Amino acid sequence: MHLVEILLPLYDNEGEPFGPEQFAPVRDELSNRFGGLTAFTRAPAEGVWDDGGERHHDDVVVYEVMVDELDRDWWLRYRAQLEAAFRQDKVLIRAHRVELL
Repeated sequence: MHLVEILLPLYDNEGEPFGPEQFAPVRDELSNRFGGLTAFTRAPAEGVWDDGGERHHDDVVVYEVMVDELDRDWWLRYRAQLEAAFRQDKVLIRAHRVELL
């Protein structure tokens, strides 16, 4: 079993907020494909990173899904779709192996 986390920015590169219409297709795709999801949308997480000596900042929401098998090819294609939809150089999707207790 894997927990897959998708971190999506709340704002575009010019600081304009993405509207609900940007996030609804992601929520629908993930919940339909995987039978449900958890969305951390009420208190955005803060992402900070350095890139060539320049500091960047993003407020992000996190979507999580549980999957039995990790289909890496599908996730690579889906990440490319999200990068285009949110106009990002890179959208972070990470997977953790989990054990249900």
